[in-house]
Order: sequence, then C-alpha cells, then structure tokens
Amino acid sequence: MAKEKRTAITPTRAQDYPEWYQQVIKAAELAENSPVRGCMVIKPWGYSLWENMQGVLDKMFKDTGHTNAYFPLFIPVSYLEKEVEHVEGFAKECAVVTHSRLELNKEGKLVPSSPLEEPLIVRPTSETIIGEMYSRWVQSYRDLPLLINQWANVVRWEMRTRLFLRTAEFLWQEGHTAHATKEEAESETMKMLRVYEDFAQNYMAMPVICGKKTESEKFPGAVDTYCIEAMMQDKKALQAGTSHFLGQNFAKASQIKYLSENGVQEYAWTTSWGVSTRLIGGLIMTHSDDDGLMLPPRLAPLHVVILPILHKEEERKSVMEYCQRLKADISSQKYCEAPVRVEIDSRDLRGGDKMWNWVKKGVPLRIEVGPRDIASDSLFVATRHDSSKAPISRAEFLDTLPQRLQAIQDAMFAKAKAYRDASTVSINSKEDFYRFFEGESGGGFALAHYDGSEKVEDMLRNDLKVTVRCIPFDGDKTPGTCIFTGNPSAQRVVFAKSY
Repeated sequence: MAKEKRTAITPTRAQDYPEWYQQVIKAAELAENSPVRGCMVIKPWGYSLWENMQGVLDKMFKDTGHTNAYFPLFIPVSYLEKEVEHVEGFAKECAVVTHSRLELNKEGKLVPSSPLEEPLIVRPTSETIIGEMYSRWVQSYRDLPLLINQWANVVRWEMRTRLFLRTAEFLWQEGHTAHATKEEAESETMKMLRVYEDFAQNYMAMPVICGKKTESEKFPGAVDTYCIEAMMQDKKALQAGTSHFLGQNFAKASQIKYLSENGVQEYAWTTSWGVSTRLIGGLIMTHSDDDGLMLPPRLAPLHVVILPILHKEEERKSVMEYCQRLKADISSQKYCEAPVRVEIDSRDLRGGDKMWNWVKKGVPLRIEVGPRDIASDSLFVATRHDSSKAPISRAEFLDTLPQRLQAIQDAMFAKAKAYRDASTVSINSKEDFYRFFEGESGGGFALAHYDGSEKVEDMLRNDLKVTVRCIPFDGDKTPGTCIFTGNPSAQRVVFAKSY
C-alpha cells in the first residue's frame, strides 16, 4: 500500500473544503473569531497582508486622481430613508443604535438609558452620509468632479458568517464620486472596475471575469452594477469587487446639485465602488493547498525566510553571521520597485517545525543555511508554490531573485486561470444545465443563453442555488435562444454557485 502523503492541513480540500478553509486561516495565523458573535480578529500576519493590499490599491486610486477622506460611522435613519430602494436592500442587515449611554440598575447591571431623538445606523455603506456632505460641497460645475475614497469598517448583520468572506464587521474601501455629466460618471465606473481587474490579476494572481450584474443582482439604488468574478478551487464564484453607476438617484435623494456653465441648476451624476477584506478569502481559496496558505509574491508580507541550520552550538556564530550578510544582500534587491522583504527565523525550534510554520504561512521562498552550505557558498532553496527544493549558488540566487519572484507570480496566475478555464463550459439545454450543477463534478462556470427574466433567476436560486454572476464584457456575443424560456437571448452569461 502506498504511503499516504503528509499534509499540514486536515481535513484536505477534497475531504471537507469549508473546514479546510477555516484550518488554513488558523494554521497561517491570519484571523480568528472574536468574542463578539460574527466578528473576527485579524492577526498580524493577516493584517500585514491587508496592509499590502491597501498600499497597492491606494496608489492605484491616487494615480487615477482620487484622494482619501473619512466619514462618520453613524448614519441617521432619516438619511437612509431618502433613498427607498437603497434602504430596503440593506434594512435586514442594519445594526441600530437607540441609546446614548449606560447606567447601573438596582441589580447592579448596566442597562441602556437616554434614548436618542433619532436612531443611528452603524454604516452598512456610506452613500447617504457622503451624499449629505457632497450636497454641501458641490455648488458649481467648478466643484466637479469630486473624487473621494475612504478606508473604513462597515457593519452588516450577517446571520451565517465565515472568516473574511462574510462577517458582521469587515474592513473595506469605498470610493464615491460626483460628476457633471452621465458620460463622465459612466466612464469613472468602468475605470475603477478595470483598476480592480488589474489588482486582482496582476497582484493577487487571481483571474477574473468583468461584467455587468443583472437587475436582481445589482446594488440597491444603482442604475447599473459592474463586477469582477473569480472562481475558487471548489468551483464556486466569488464576487471580488463591484463598481456602481448610481445615475442621479442618490444625487436627487441628497440634493447634490450644481450650477452649470449655462447657469442652470443640475443634479450631479454619482458612482460608488469598493473591495473588502473578502479579497483575503478569495486569495486563500484561489491558491492555497493542503499544506496551507500560498501567497503571490507581490502581496506576501515576506518574500524570503532564512532558516539557520544548527547542529552544534559552536556553529551558531558563523552560521548566524552568514545569514545576516545574506539578509542584507537580499534586502538590497528590488522587486516591484520596493526592497525584497526577508526575515531570519532564529527561534529555538526544531528545523522541521520552523519549516512547516512558514509553509503554512505561504512565504514564497525558504532558504536553509548550514555549515556545509557556507563552506560551498551555496543555499538550499525551497519554493512554496510548486514545492520544489534545490541547491543554488549564493551568487546565482542573488542575481536572479527578482526574476524568480516574478516567475512565481506568473506561474500562480497561470495555474489559477488554467483551472478556471478547465471548469468553464458552454451549455445549450436546460437538462444539461441542471446535470452540470447537480452532478459530482461540483459545477463550475456555465456559459449559457438567458433572456434576462427574474423568474428564471428565482427558479435557479431555489432549485440549484445558482445565480447569474455577470453578463461578461468579453467572450461570445453571438445571439441565441434562452435555454430556460426559448425567448431570444443577446449573449451567453456566466452562471455559478457562489459565496
């Protein structure tokens, strides 16, 4: 009988994918559940990953003309009531503050007192409060466009939570812009969607499909919602980012008006767009394996970890000095216009324990350095994404390090794209569609003709838990016949089960 391969994570993906996901997060020390139901504590390794995502995205936003600001956590109920469709979409998820203080009762327990004149909502999103401020700041066409982003937390009272993917409180950015014309606002909406596409594919190494949401799936109150959709290793879709063209709906609700060049009062055209810590969940489920987290170099908190190999105490001084020199040489290298991030793990642990610790954390490169390596001025290098291990001269490693990191980045994207493409099928009948999602394969992305009927969407949600992920921009635009109704269909759309 063949010996079973040891893995760091149990259960494996094949055995129990949802539990595997939780165990990867635990083993990598990314986050854990907090004492507050539905909320999470993001641990240092996980927060470092989020900081790297923030850093890249923040530069992208500023390079496209946006500046950062901060808006209140609390939103008066009356502000949400201004946009009926919007508040209806979020009503069941809102956390409501009704009192301003606590006091001790006769039993010595803290109880709410001093009811507020108006209840406050802990922001589920900030369109209404930002709209109020924009109505004060925008008076003339000269005040436009207004291009602002905020990095913040939001609260959506989720009943079923999962770390990073769906929690009651999460971190995100939300961009909100106001423009003088419809064309400008639509252009802004698409521009920011493409920023998200660039980030997902070139930094997260996560292939995405860009497209438009159906009427039933769009953001409450928006005219149009656009998204990037990614496939996870269990073949489910993850909505990784959204960009909304809000038309004049929120401008009218918040009275964002300006005096045009012609001296006429006009309503502004607005947009909003955002991504969240859900991206960390997407990164985990796109790349990680049964040994733990796997990180693309462009976002990894560390690129290289050096593991000193010590057999005798008298070897410590020479080995550690060599490692320090090596760290300095590696740090002097540049990858993506920044120094390569490197650390020496000098903890008093067994070599095997150290190795598995960094495997589970997903560091792209591990280097083992012992007396024999020093004698030959060589390094023993292990690569996380393909589990390869080989000796290499120190000089060659340093000469090729940036290219090596980029090769890892490219290989991770290529592998994820090949998996997605292999799990995407064109389907031409309702019977084949149901077989695809009910079969043992677990489904994937189905490209099928669909006439836009909400009745069809409701049927598929109820029968298969399948939704239209998007109407893709790229791909087959050949008209056809809806496989569910027989009505004309403009093009194939992307169907999948999703998170």
